[in-house]
Amino acid sequence: MIVTLIEKVYSFLWGDLVQIPLPGGSTLGISLLIILLIPTGIYFTVRTRFLPIRLFPDMVQALVEKKQEKNSLSSFQTLIVSTATRVGMGNLVGVVAAVSAGGAGAVFWMWVSALFGMVTKFSEVTLAVKYRERDARGDWVGGPMYYVKNGLGKHWQWVGILFCVFAAVASFGIGNMSQANSIVGSVTDAVCAVNPDFGGQAALRWGLGIGLALLTALVLFGGIKRIGAVTEKLIPFMSVAYILMTLIVIFGNLGGVGRAFQEIFSAAFAPRAILGGAAGITIRQAVVWGLRRSAFSNEAGLGSAPIAHAAAHCDGPVEQGIYGIFEVFMDTIVICTLTALTIIISGVDVTFGVK
Repeated sequence: MIVTLIEKVYSFLWGDLVQIPLPGGSTLGISLLIILLIPTGIYFTVRTRFLPIRLFPDMVQALVEKKQEKNSLSSFQTLIVSTATRVGMGNLVGVVAAVSAGGAGAVFWMWVSALFGMVTKFSEVTLAVKYRERDARGDWVGGPMYYVKNGLGKHWQWVGILFCVFAAVASFGIGNMSQANSIVGSVTDAVCAVNPDFGGQAALRWGLGIGLALLTALVLFGGIKRIGAVTEKLIPFMSVAYILMTLIVIFGNLGGVGRAFQEIFSAAFAPRAILGGAAGITIRQAVVWGLRRSAFSNEAGLGSAPIAHAAAHCDGPVEQGIYGIFEVFMDTIVICTLTALTIIISGVDVTFGVK
């Protein structure tokens, strides 16, 4: 029953709502979320005169700013807390799914989605800081539910309530559930690869699950400040370590980098087999999976990241909004690209066209 419900919701959000005819008789299906997110990103990008490009130097300068209040999160800490929800799933597992199901061309469409998603993320983070409030303990709280209530007025408060309900339900699928599943699955597969006769898979899964739950509880029960303190140390180390490992693979296969980029751009528009994989990778698959996984990677427009950003002490909403631009840039343009290049040039056999 739960699986059926999830499939119906997924089909409603990501199913083919509109069909666009393509040359050769095929069609390109556009989902509801793509219709909502991509045109919004294009509008904000044009309306702000390509703000991510104009403010890129300011974005780099803002990264080194120190927090001004002892009991608040610095802008950098909120950036790390927000990034922690995506580095791992969206940047690793999400890219693998995109390249496997949509071919190398899906990477190009992830870039396109990220380009327009930068201003979307900037807008929602800026609004979250502008309309945030102090809670009973004196901490900053904010997010879509607050800027709907304080920005649009009490008559629109029901929209904020809907967001809270949907966000709480979605947090299981886009956060702890998917990440725990990937960790347990990866460790179990690695153990079985080393020892094919290993018979304690069930006990291993239970142990890993309980261990992850306990470690998570230790951090969460410390509140937003402990979350910020832990992720501030953990996420940079994790990101740097992962980037170094991908660079080792890429530099070890440096001759294939040019061919990989050629495949990414050509496969984004050419309905053909990718790198000798299974035939049937179409433009439709490349576009749809690229856009899907880009949204999963950077969460631009989904409303979850602004909740973390609202807890920061900063000089103004725009300053914090610049961090939102950097999130999308780092998540999708940098880490996702490194992941995709590692997969494409590594020589590992990938069954393209399979989810």
